[in-house]
Amino acid sequence: MSKKILTTPVSAKDLEDIKIGDIIYLSGNIVTCRDVAHRRVVEEGRDLPLDINGGAIFHAGPIIRKLEGNEQYEIVSVGPTTSMRMEKFEKEFIEKTGVRVIVGKGGMGDGTMDGCAKFGAIHCVFPAGCAVIAATQVEEIESANWKDLGMPETLWNCRVKEFGPLIVSIDAHGNNLFEQNKIKFNEKKDAAVEKIIKEVGFIK
Repeated sequence: MSKKILTTPVSAKDLEDIKIGDIIYLSGNIVTCRDVAHRRVVEEGRDLPLDINGGAIFHAGPIIRKLEGNEQYEIVSVGPTTSMRMEKFEKEFIEKTGVRVIVGKGGMGDGTMDGCAKFGAIHCVFPAGCAVIAATQVEEIESANWKDLGMPETLWNCRVKEFGPLIVSIDAHGNNLFEQNKIKFNEKKDAAVEKIIKEVGFIK
């Protein structure tokens, strides 16, 4: 199978054939964007200081090293943070910014599912525990915005090459890998519990 690489800016058409469970990679730009940036956009009605229409965000708080020279930085480590923290903001954030690819850790809920289906976006999971490897896939930090928020919450605009692997957890049709797996796993669990109870019912 050929490696599926999305390059920013991403269009809705680029996402049509991508399904939950697919493994993709991202080239172009991805911006770290966590809780406070989402709050500023959704609750305070502020515009992002950079254009991410057709772009990608990463739910991550990186460790950054400042280099010699004016406003020069490099990423030391950048691991995903729990995406569910952004759930209550994500649908409106997608609508307001036009972001197409959201990367983080763990699944997201109904609001994000609806936002992805309505506005043509996807959510992907970056493997946890690989923060140093992720940093090696960042070619350059092109800009840093909202630095008043501190290192973890700053919008670090990173140029990346084949950033991934990214596992698609919500596709642009609103399908949710985590929610579908919950149903399958619960069915298996219920069957297993029923079988076990027959053998150890005396414990009840």
